[in-house]
Formats: sequence, C-alpha cells, structure tokens
Amino acid sequence: MIVSATEAAAHAKPPRIGLVDTARGAALLAMASYHFSWDLEFMGYLTPGTAETGWLKIYARAIATTFLFIVGVSLVLSSRPEIRWPSFWKRFGMIATAAAVISAATLYLVPGGWIYFGILHSIAVLSLIGVVFLRLPLPMTLLVTLALFVAWITDTFVMPGVLGSHLFDPKYLAWLGFAATPDRSNDYVPLFPWATPFFLGMSLTHLAFRTNLPQRLAALGTGGTWLARLGRHSLAFYLIHQPVLITIAYGLTFVVAPPKPDSVATYLRQCNTSCTVEQGEALCRSFCQCTLDQLQAQQLFTPFQAGEVKADDERIMALASQCSAQIEPAPQQ
Repeated sequence: MIVSATEAAAHAKPPRIGLVDTARGAALLAMASYHFSWDLEFMGYLTPGTAETGWLKIYARAIATTFLFIVGVSLVLSSRPEIRWPSFWKRFGMIATAAAVISAATLYLVPGGWIYFGILHSIAVLSLIGVVFLRLPLPMTLLVTLALFVAWITDTFVMPGVLGSHLFDPKYLAWLGFAATPDRSNDYVPLFPWATPFFLGMSLTHLAFRTNLPQRLAALGTGGTWLARLGRHSLAFYLIHQPVLITIAYGLTFVVAPPKPDSVATYLRQCNTSCTVEQGEALCRSFCQCTLDQLQAQQLFTPFQAGEVKADDERIMALASQCSAQIEPAPQQ
C-alpha cells in the first residue's frame, strides 16, 4: 500500500515544539509575579483587595487563560499519533495529587479561603474530559469549543450572570462554574468558563495538524532556552515557587516595615470586592461610598472596622438598606 506524505505526517509523532515550552515558561514567570503581589498584600505592603481588583485581576485571568490554552495544545501534541496511556496517567496522577495536597495545606493554613478547586484541579478534570474528546470526531470538539465561547460571551458581556444559580453555590457543585455566589477561595478556577481556552487550544492544534504549521514551528527551535527548560518542569515550579515567594515577602518585613493600612481605602476595596459578586461595579462604588459616609456620620466606622460592631447590627443593616434604596435604578416607564 502506498502511503502519501500527508497521511504519513498525520500518523507520525510530532516534533517537539520549543515555542510551546517557552510560552509555558513565560506563563510560569507571569504567574509567579502575580502571586508575589498577593504575598505583598498578605504581608501588608499592598492595600487589601489589590490583587483581586483592577489590572491585577485582568492579569491573573490572562495568565490562567494562557495556561489552560497551553494545556489543551499539549494534550493533543502528546497524544499523537496515539494516546500514550502510561505517560498520561502518570502525569494525571501527579497533577491530581498536587491538587489534593494544595487543598489540604490551604484548608489547614487559610481555612477561610482554602483552595477547593484551583487551577491544578481544573487541569486534572479537563485532562480527563479532553482525553475523551481525543477519541471523538474533530467536529464534536469544534462544536463544544464554539458553544463554550458563545456561553462565555453571553454570560460575561451580553447578560452578565445569566448562567449563574444559587443551586450551584455549595462547594460540591461550585466547581462546575455556575454558582451565583461561590464560597471564597484563594484560587477558584471552575470548569466554566475556564474550559473555553482549554478546548480552544485543543481545537486549534487539531486544525494545525491539517497544515504544516507544527513542523514550521518546530523548525524555529527555542527549545534550548532557559524559559523552555523551565516550561518543561511546570508542575515542580508551581509547587515550589509560592513557599519561596512568601518566605521572601516575610523576610522583607524585617528590613522594611509595611505601611499602616488606610482604613477608608481598605473598607472601600473590601466592600467593592464583595459587592461586585452580585452587582455591577458602578452600583457597587455608589453603594460602598454611601455606606462609608453613613458609617462615618453615625460614628460607627471605627467600631465597625475594629469588629466591635458586627454586620448584623441593626444600625448597620438599616444604613445598608438606606443606601441600597438610594442607588437602586429607577424602574423604566
């Protein structure tokens, strides 16, 4: 039987693409830089809520998107011409174990924000889902990718929160990504919408193999750079970097004491972060400023910040209701 060059290429093991390793290494460094901002906030050098708002929030989401896209690309690359099951299960076991260790460690160290479904959990589950789609026709993968993308656009920009429901708020369902108000976590990466970049990576890689793009990218080299070498040890870097960075941030406190936090700025950040889970940013800014003004006018701000007056205090609930009524949009005629 005569086999064409195109068919032979389709069934051959793809060459190592150093650019993928390099991109993964760059994403690791970006992740470390973001986590260090979180560490500096934890140690008091940044205002509480800084790492979860503004450009740092966008930065964190861009990093997670890049990682999951590369995971989708790598799954396809590592499974040609066929799935190498021993390697797949070995890597899956390492990722799942690391995810479990992180959950246990954060539950012990930071029970109020422990990681019950972070990026490693997401990668582990998406790897299982992805390996199923590797055995399905390509149109199925393309269709799911398109559906996820449309759902993400709709839920984020067209009708924000339309796919959310309080039925999915418990942790045992929140990992699916449809919780209206999920429990707080220091790393929350549910399947929706984060399966979108993963499936996009799978889809584009499948399509790339219908061209000579993989060979052209492999010919570029770059696999010998230090970034590429770092990218080939991503799991080890992920597990090691945060203990190192938090130690550095802690050591910094002995050299330069963190500034005394601005209580007003802290309140506004925390209020806005909590409020924007259910409301738009513009409404939340007005609401939080209103409650701040009322707290100060009634001389409740300092006791409230000190914990002497609780959130369920009648006075706090009354001023919150008053501010909610003031900022609530007027009904359309």
